Amino acid sequence: MSGYITEFFGYRAEDKSDVAMKAAASGICPFLGSQCTKVLSRDGMLSGVCAIRQKADNAPSVICCPVRLYADDYKVLSTISNMAFGQSLKLYAGRAAIEKSETENGAVAVFGHGWGGELRLPQRGGTGSYFVDWVLARLNASGELVEFTAIEVQTIDTTGNYRTARKGLAARREIVGDTVGFNWENVSKRIIPQLIYKGQVLQREDLCRTGLYFVCPQSIYERVLRRLGGKEKIPEFPTQPASIHFVSYDYTEAPNADGAIRPLDVKEEHCTTVYKIQEAFSAMNLPEGNVYRDAIIRSLYEPRFSRHKFIPI
Repeated sequence: MSGYITEFFGYRAEDKSDVAMKAAASGICPFLGSQCTKVLSRDGMLSGVCAIRQKADNAPSVICCPVRLYADDYKVLSTISNMAFGQSLKLYAGRAAIEKSETENGAVAVFGHGWGGELRLPQRGGTGSYFVDWVLARLNASGELVEFTAIEVQTIDTTGNYRTARKGLAARREIVGDTVGFNWENVSKRIIPQLIYKGQVLQREDLCRTGLYFVCPQSIYERVLRRLGGKEKIPEFPTQPASIHFVSYDYTEAPNADGAIRPLDVKEEHCTTVYKIQEAFSAMNLPEGNVYRDAIIRSLYEPRFSRHKFIPI
């Protein structure tokens, strides 16, 4: 596979405006307001790559950095908070929400990515983890914890390399192809099993009444659905402790001028249960019988396949 970088330090690769050039030169991520946190391991160079696309005609730009989904001052967190709690409350980092809730008739405490510190969850033995990216905790007007919800954010991992492409953008704002591609295998091997496990853990929580929210780019959402056999295999269910809420994001169709960041918006929402996902994942679409046998015969006898007959024992 091969592809191009489509967003660099928050701006379109084609954007040669002063603000885009300054962001790249300074290494500042416009979504964090601080230095890009993704470092290329070998030499400490900052990545700055937000999205890539394959070289195929009309291939979409796919977000590869989770921080890209935190545009508009972490708007995604407010969006999920409104969905989960059914009311518009302000968000504050961890303990700061207690005092605010008493003066604002309620507030949401946020834990994750530097907002409120890491929650002290007990370590799990063996492999795997039930840590989630974000926890939103609703406090009432007395500052008491009433309920909470959890958010998992996932973008696409990349394969290959984009150093040459990055060098072209950093030096001359020139779009250059490279060997970078998408690691779609993680959809099956990592993402879906994690959703199942974390969803089951959250179902056991008395105050988690809305289950898990899974936020991802539209392309990831489509791949997960395809892997699970389509929406008919994971039908819509009302919100409940065993819920898995898919919330997919994509670029809006609004024109994007130089010097402006491409806006994102919710593309689709789909609420199902962890059990339906587990069922669909376990009962994946199987091929017809004897596919191995037929493949062996073709490899052994083609192009003389028609002259040989398989005799079962």
